[in-house]
Amino acid sequence: MNDFGVLNSRKRAVIALVHSFVFLGVALRGFVSPKAGVISGSGVTGDFVLIGIYLVVATILAWLVTISRCLRERVYFALCASSATFGLLRSVFGDTTLPVAQYMRVIMLSSAVAVGFLILRTFSPPIRAESISD
Repeated sequence: MNDFGVLNSRKRAVIALVHSFVFLGVALRGFVSPKAGVISGSGVTGDFVLIGIYLVVATILAWLVTISRCLRERVYFALCASSATFGLLRSVFGDTTLPVAQYMRVIMLSSAVAVGFLILRTFSPPIRAESISD
């Protein structure tokens, strides 16, 4: 059933997909700059701000999973929430302690982009048979 609770219009689906693309770009850029992590590194103020942002974003995305209605929407938000959680773990523990986090973040966001395209396709207008035969 395609009874969406949060992504209930084409506009919202496009906005969610654009956000996924942007954060996928940020995650891919993370391969260039390895993180030391707060536990194993010096822990500058920027790291603590980033941890706070990841914590808020992961919490909101987890909440969106709970209020989502259909499976596609839940999977989309679960993928985004797990990506944010891996970003949080990467900021806390660093790449040397938890090297899988940066890979999982990219995999989760890539999967979210794919599911986002499926959701967007749900809102696309159907192709009429008359326009094909013209």
